[in-house]
Amino acid sequence: MVVPLIRVQAEPFDAAAESRRITQGRTDIGAVVTFTGLCRSEGGSLAALELEHYPGMAEEELLRVAGEALSRWPLQGVTILHRYGRIAPGEDIVLVVTASAHRRAAFESADFLMDYLKTRAPFWKKEHTVCGEPGGWVAAKTADDQAAGRW
Repeated sequence: MVVPLIRVQAEPFDAAAESRRITQGRTDIGAVVTFTGLCRSEGGSLAALELEHYPGMAEEELLRVAGEALSRWPLQGVTILHRYGRIAPGEDIVLVVTASAHRRAAFESADFLMDYLKTRAPFWKKEHTVCGEPGGWVAAKTADDQAAGRW
């Protein structure tokens, strides 16, 4: 039985180390897909994003959706790491790692998990601008909802 690794943390993560953790000592894995989401500068106007979440609830919900991915694809490993706090442009925000015997399951499940994270995960982002003007909360995007509708 695959037990997903779920962490919500303030500190940066090491994507390569997380990928190695899933595959270490395994010979049944033929594909590992990693996705790292980064904070953009939005053309130089963004100083940072501030991410908030409900501790406990966020982890429980990430575990639930990881279980959904495990029920839909033949996976040998799932990792979801999501940061909170103040994150500057260029810094990592989220990591999804999926492992399977075959590439299609690894790619599709990682795509599914990221669509979920973009549309339904209990995280909120507030923008902090370079010029010091108050930034707003980042609103949901129709394109993200449409992408998630595939699943």
